[in-house]
Amino acid sequence: MATILTAVILALIGLVLGGGGIRLVMLGGSWYYVIVGLAFLITAWLLFRRRSTGLWLYAAIVIGTLCWAVWEAGFDWWDLGPRGGVIVLLALWLLTPWARRGLTGPDGRAPLILAVLASLAVAGYSMTADPKDIAGELSADKVTPTADLGGNVPEGEWHFYGRTPYGQRYSPLNQITVDNVASLQPAWTYRTGDVKGPDDIGETTYQVTPLKIGDALYICTPHNFAIAIDATTGKEKWRFDPKIKLDPNRQHQTCRGVSYYADGKIAAGQPCAARVYLPTSDARLIALDAANGQVCASFAEGGTLNLLANMPYPKSGYYYSTSAPLIVGGKIIVGGAVNDNYSTQEPSGVIRAFDVDSGALLWNWDSGNPDQTTPLPAGQTYTNNSPNMWSTPSTDEKLGLLYVPLGNQTPDQLGAGRSANVEKFSSSITALDLNSGQVRWVRQTVHHDLWDMDVPAQPSLVDITTSSGVVPGLVGPTKQGDLYVLDRRSGEPIIPVKEVPAPGGAIEGDHTSPTQPESDLSFNPKPLTGADMWGITMFDQLACRIELKGLRYEGRYTPPSEQGSLVYPGNFGVFNWGGVAVDPVRQVMFGMPTYLAFKSQLIPRDQVPPPDEGRGSEQGLNRNEGAPYAVVMGPFLSPLGIPCQAPPWGFVAGADLRTGKIAYKHRNGTVRDMTPLPLPFKVGVPGIGGPMITAGGVAFLGAAVDDYLRAYDLTTGRQLWKARLPAGGQSTPMTYTVADGRQFVVIVAGGHGSVGTKPGDYVMAYALPK
Repeated sequence: MATILTAVILALIGLVLGGGGIRLVMLGGSWYYVIVGLAFLITAWLLFRRRSTGLWLYAAIVIGTLCWAVWEAGFDWWDLGPRGGVIVLLALWLLTPWARRGLTGPDGRAPLILAVLASLAVAGYSMTADPKDIAGELSADKVTPTADLGGNVPEGEWHFYGRTPYGQRYSPLNQITVDNVASLQPAWTYRTGDVKGPDDIGETTYQVTPLKIGDALYICTPHNFAIAIDATTGKEKWRFDPKIKLDPNRQHQTCRGVSYYADGKIAAGQPCAARVYLPTSDARLIALDAANGQVCASFAEGGTLNLLANMPYPKSGYYYSTSAPLIVGGKIIVGGAVNDNYSTQEPSGVIRAFDVDSGALLWNWDSGNPDQTTPLPAGQTYTNNSPNMWSTPSTDEKLGLLYVPLGNQTPDQLGAGRSANVEKFSSSITALDLNSGQVRWVRQTVHHDLWDMDVPAQPSLVDITTSSGVVPGLVGPTKQGDLYVLDRRSGEPIIPVKEVPAPGGAIEGDHTSPTQPESDLSFNPKPLTGADMWGITMFDQLACRIELKGLRYEGRYTPPSEQGSLVYPGNFGVFNWGGVAVDPVRQVMFGMPTYLAFKSQLIPRDQVPPPDEGRGSEQGLNRNEGAPYAVVMGPFLSPLGIPCQAPPWGFVAGADLRTGKIAYKHRNGTVRDMTPLPLPFKVGVPGIGGPMITAGGVAFLGAAVDDYLRAYDLTTGRQLWKARLPAGGQSTPMTYTVADGRQFVVIVAGGHGSVGTKPGDYVMAYALPK
């Protein structure tokens, strides 16, 4: 009976593999599944006839699959496992007495045992190898021992989102080193009480980087509470509730940071001598007394600035500020997020500079109307749907320049009818005059962006030593994986940028750019092929191969289509808002490149279903009201809900900013929190958040979806320490010292709605033992 049942199972597998294989071959894919499906059917017939030659044939299936798998995937265990796992397990079953009972003819055990042993030997070897790892070291030379860190921030403090106006995410503190970081232990834990509720939108996330000034940390929460915490003990000093209302129209419910300003015109200790500025998700900017959290009524209208002033289509939930404003030269610079792909009637992406004391508008730069920077009078509106800055800018006050990371015009996937200004500024790093808002230079990172490839992160400013001397540099990470290393005076490349051919064939009425820029320092992945498809088993891997062949895909920048196009790298980004960290002394960078493919499919307007409630997401159906097409977007997943592309999906990496060479690239993170069982397999998982570097030679990073804060040797990328977080750590860590000289490392752990990490409300501090 067992033999007959085995034959039936093998026949069913053969039918599935053969049928799917025929479909794959018709799409131009691998013949393997047709061949192995036929071999399974013949094996099943032989076993049904109780002939032991079925074992000989199955041994051939095992060896043939092993050779094919190694030829296609190399000695990478995570690639080999799905190809051969089911087949080897079935081979082991066929070696049992129950499966072989009643078989006649030459004994087939020996060849099958040899085939299984060969497979296990290859599996064992592949578990010790990692062909996707890049091993190397960054130079430890102190190229510029007295590097310019930007601003006048005391060594033990963190005054801006990126620590200084340069956005380096680098601290000169060196108490924590490569040698002692493994001794870090929890110092205190604070809970905000602001947790994701049942009525919140899906994209409710906790992404804040705390500021540290004096003896206090200043944070905001997803629902825009502003809180001051004692930096030594973690005890709450004060909190402010702006009483925002929930709005299902919002795509994002988050706050990445507050801004701090000490007013030299007011005596220390007087009300509002130091202020914290809180951006809210209902489009307000509120000034608070840093000492007690009271509203500073002299700012704007009773302490609150209305960011919807002069805004076209000021619909509730369509415009809000998710990132920390930048304060420099008496100005507070504010950008804003607009909802992607809701409508052609969206608010403006205008960037505004307000007087930090009064809230008066000093200048406005609207990428849709870039020449008019004088304050817009009452009754006029900014350009709707213009490219926006949803992240945080950086600035070089000595040069008088503001560096703005710009997004794309929404709808992202539809480029027909864009103005010349939109075509110029979309998805670019743009330098504005700090005092007037006038454009000084533009470096576009994607031409005619049809893929939502915003410049997502604050540029990092660092001086670069070149053969021609020291050049004031800028490092701009992008979603497509390119790092632009530019002369921040002019926008000209320090590391070369070239134009490369790009796919054509946009929908009727649209067009594509014949070339796209590409930096010589790039983490852009190789194009995906059928061999890169993955699954838990050979069955879902086959399904992914079939779907890949059914999508339009010609590499990076494949245009959107009604057929459905593969977007790789996906708009989740190789780098996202967390950006990279740079060491201005060693002139190197550390980051977390992430690789996830996405799909997009254009839906003609007459096929778009009626609107429903509960939008609040960039995935699924994006309606693009007013446009000829909606778009369905989402990650490229298997029928089991895991990425169709083979891991690793996340790395840590280091690169030399003088040479543009990538020194190392290692898998980062485990699947512990991605699976029902807490499996500690270091696959290399996705993440979103930012890194930090310290002068002790240590880089810190949370971000990965397995709920850990980790420390790495900046020189090698080797993991030195990790701490389990009580919730997702999709934020950026920071560091500071307290009165007794101890260095603390702090990260917020509150989870991320889109990536599905555990929600929470934690602020976690770590320090060396006293």
